[in-house]
Amino acid sequence: MEMKLELVPVPVTNVTRAKEFYVEKIGFNADHDHQVNEQLRFVQLTPPGSACSIVIGDGVTEMAPGTQKGLQMVVKDVRSLREKLIENGVEASEVQQMPWGDFVFFSDPDGNSWALQQINK
Repeated sequence: MEMKLELVPVPVTNVTRAKEFYVEKIGFNADHDHQVNEQLRFVQLTPPGSACSIVIGDGVTEMAPGTQKGLQMVVKDVRSLREKLIENGVEASEVQQMPWGDFVFFSDPDGNSWALQQINK
């Protein structure tokens, strides 16, 4: 039986601010932004080239803002992406070299944490 992880909720306090961060500073694609009703706003964002998206919004998760930790994206060139993030005003860590890859870490405005991994072969 095939199973695909395609959507991960990321809890935020301000949906518009978070959407701007992910789209303008990180480079995600804005797939959907629907105000379904007064209690539900559904915003789906996808990293370029990814089969998995994140969802932010009002009424989409019961998790507290900032509690999604350790999300990870695999990238081809972590150093170039780090430079781009810093140019866009994102506080990103120095590149950390580990036996299984090179990593850069950052958080969104609510404190949800991300890792960028360049796999070393």
